[in-house]
Amino acid sequence: MIDGFKPKVAVVLGSGLGGFADEVKAVAKIPYADLPDFPRTTVSGHAGQLVLGHVGPTPVAVLQGRAHYYERGKPDEMAGAIRAIAEMGCETLVQTNAAGSLRLDMPPGSLMAISDHINFTGVNPLFGVDANRFVDMVDAYDPALMKKLLAVAKEVGVVCHEGVYIWFSGPSFETPAEIRAARVLGADAVGMSTTPETILARHAGLKVVGLSLMTNYAAGLVQGALAHEQTLAVADASAGQVAALLHAFLERY
Repeated sequence: MIDGFKPKVAVVLGSGLGGFADEVKAVAKIPYADLPDFPRTTVSGHAGQLVLGHVGPTPVAVLQGRAHYYERGKPDEMAGAIRAIAEMGCETLVQTNAAGSLRLDMPPGSLMAISDHINFTGVNPLFGVDANRFVDMVDAYDPALMKKLLAVAKEVGVVCHEGVYIWFSGPSFETPAEIRAARVLGADAVGMSTTPETILARHAGLKVVGLSLMTNYAAGLVQGALAHEQTLAVADASAGQVAALLHAFLERY
């Protein structure tokens, strides 16, 4: 894509976290619209731009925003982007997202390293794929990389929990009954993204590490209405600690 530049790590920036792209010593910034098979992003907080460059010594490809299943009803919206970063030479995908907390000990502003996920949508981005469609999802979130992320968090003084992420399709927020069901299933955080990219990344042979920012308590845990504006506000307020952790992790990769 850029002659002589080969990224080792790709980073997907979730809702309200796009500002981390400013941490990259960029060699190129390319709108998704100029890239074949990259998605059109329609959600506030997702700029839709690929930033190539370095964080410390590490060459990175930063995807400033993602497309979601709920935008056009396609679970494989990110297939072209994931395939492109794999073809560029990336070996690891760092996933970030804004999520709802299912735990009272993880209030808004908390971070959680993703240890596993639950696909609650009934759809899969590999529908219709012929080659190697039966992907092993054991250790989908690489245990060694998660351990390293947690160690780096401790090193830089950022509190980071560990837990299971559950994917709901959205765009409506979950009902309190759905959240009660998710807690019984063993979920710690809920969101409308990430899981399909992880499946696509594993299909492409990439390792995955995931980081969720809690922007609200999930429905029914506390009183009050949920809104996307709240997600963006908390993400903006917490962007500093997210950036510090990502920067330190990528520097030490």
